Amino acid sequence: MRRCLFSLVIAGLAWTAERPVPPPGVAVPAADRAQLEASLGRLNASIAELKKKHGSRSMLVADVLIFHEAVRYALQYNEFLKTDEIPRAKDMLRMGQERADYLQEGRAPWAVQSGLVVRGYFSKLDDSVQPYGLVVPSNWSPGSAHRWRLDTWFHGRSETLTELNFLQDRITNAGQFTPPDTIVLHLYGRYCNANKFAGEVDLFEALDSVRAQYRIDPNRIAVRGFSMGGAAAWHIGAHHPGLWAAVAPGAGFSESAEFLDIFKSEPVKPTWWEQKLWRLYDATVYAANFANLPLVAYSGEKDRQMQAALVMERELAKEGMRMKHIIGPDTPHRYHAESKILIDDAMNAIVARGRDPYPERIQFVTYTLAYDRLKWVRVDGLRQHWEAGRIEAELRAPRAVRVTTSGLTAFTLDFGPGGCPLELNGKVTVTIDGHPVTVAGPLTDRSWTASFVQVAGGKQVAGGKPLAGGKQVAGGKWRVATGKDDEPLQKRHGLQGPVDDAFMNRFIIVKPTGKPLIPSGAAWVDAEMKRAIKEWRRQFRGEAIVRNDSEVSGEDTLTANLILWGDPGSNQVLGRLLAKLPLAWNAEKVGIGRQSFAAAGHMPVLIYPNPLNRKKYIVINSGFTFREYDYLNNARQIPKLPDFAIVDLSTPPDGRWPGRIAHAGFFNERWEAAEPATASTADAAKAP
Repeated sequence: MRRCLFSLVIAGLAWTAERPVPPPGVAVPAADRAQLEASLGRLNASIAELKKKHGSRSMLVADVLIFHEAVRYALQYNEFLKTDEIPRAKDMLRMGQERADYLQEGRAPWAVQSGLVVRGYFSKLDDSVQPYGLVVPSNWSPGSAHRWRLDTWFHGRSETLTELNFLQDRITNAGQFTPPDTIVLHLYGRYCNANKFAGEVDLFEALDSVRAQYRIDPNRIAVRGFSMGGAAAWHIGAHHPGLWAAVAPGAGFSESAEFLDIFKSEPVKPTWWEQKLWRLYDATVYAANFANLPLVAYSGEKDRQMQAALVMERELAKEGMRMKHIIGPDTPHRYHAESKILIDDAMNAIVARGRDPYPERIQFVTYTLAYDRLKWVRVDGLRQHWEAGRIEAELRAPRAVRVTTSGLTAFTLDFGPGGCPLELNGKVTVTIDGHPVTVAGPLTDRSWTASFVQVAGGKQVAGGKPLAGGKQVAGGKWRVATGKDDEPLQKRHGLQGPVDDAFMNRFIIVKPTGKPLIPSGAAWVDAEMKRAIKEWRRQFRGEAIVRNDSEVSGEDTLTANLILWGDPGSNQVLGRLLAKLPLAWNAEKVGIGRQSFAAAGHMPVLIYPNPLNRKKYIVINSGFTFREYDYLNNARQIPKLPDFAIVDLSTPPDGRWPGRIAHAGFFNERWEAAEPATASTADAAKAP
């Protein structure tokens, strides 16, 4: 009988990993290590010279650095997973040195190469270099004015897909689909996360890199993937529906609860806040968005992962849509040869027509301002995060727009130059939930932007609560927004939580150097901080930027989310900000909202807009929140903590939690601690 992935230690209620992800490496013979280190040293010296000549963040330098980092990681972090990867690493260093030597001469032949090409970019998250692969058609040429179709491909789950193995695959394997006259972008996705979290950021950073160096048609970009990559395609399609010409997921999963059979076969049960946070990545609750995005789904007839397509088919039917579902006959977890032809035929026809950036009618649903836009409609405010916000907008020529909403408090209609079909002469009437609002019409370049906020009883509504007094209401009339509407502290795109959202943009881990206010928590802080740094590299394949609290600069505050570890005594940045946070914390008590606990034995976790720069976050005492138990199945990889929590340190950290969660909740739309904990919260959090 197969051993359980985790063993339960009864006395400590702790989960102990039996299968680390990624797995540990094999021993590297001394002679091989010496040769690799010597070649690494030479390549490192060449890269240093290239950075001086071309700039430290040059795209061409990134194309060299990907080889260096792939081998350095394998050596430094014991990630040679098989012995045949050792000679592979030597080959990679030769390739990297060859590129470095070319670049020293002022040449970059790989940048004008067709066929299989590997390239890289510098990530804004942590300054790491991240690789990606391209399949460039043979008829491509760098001087051509032709705008190329681009297909993005999300890979399947592989716990052994280190940078070294990814590069090898991309140098030797063209992949499942190579449509004619199409550049195919193979994403590394920061390893093995179904392109969630930093893996999602990887998609957009890699796209930016490709578009900067190849002429890509923005209206002919398609999203494709299989297995874990199919899950990524469901997620990326559902949450960014306005960006793609078409999406073609194969197998995978499209939500968490049903795929995992979480209330039956899973050995642990989710807390109430985890169930809310499923609405971040579940594609099922965003099914309405496929009304504006062509979808071609694939499943093998004998593949258990057909479940992903079947639940999406069910949810699409609720929205009045019939799903195109190609099923490979008598086929397990792979593509059926004839089905691939059918998929390509459908995708080629759809992408040839291209994306319509400004359709007459928009239908959009979201549960978070992290996903706020579909083409010419942008959601600017939700009545309550993690509950549905819906908008339907329809152009009614010559000078009218009809909009219906639910769960929203603010939105924008936004057409770029040449995009707005409304007549230029005269004002536009926007009828919102039956109430007409008159606004200025388009500019002469046919661009048009108009923003609206909901009002009730003369008061602007934010998250279902008037800004100044008055009775909370479920809805109200609308008016044109002004600049002052952006002034109050409120949840908005890129500033809406939960804790994990801070790691979707540039972040800096800030280490404490002072004397702790609560000495009993110092060991927990040190251990969890070191774990956060270690696991960021292992799971998201970059080395986190780390500063001492005394080293944090004004530029850091302006450009990065600050991840503050310690307490108000040990971390001077946290100490300076404490009075401006919704957190009561002294030597005796620590509390958020109406809940308080003894400071000794409890530590807070929190995300909040930085009082020194409200365009960025601070986080207190947390890295990304899913842990070892969740590494083993990508459908479990969702945020595990909401906007804030109090951790009871009497229960030691394990593979699910940083300790027992004594209190947790979400801030409301004005970043107030308005959601009290319940007795079941702590009970659910500590359940194994």
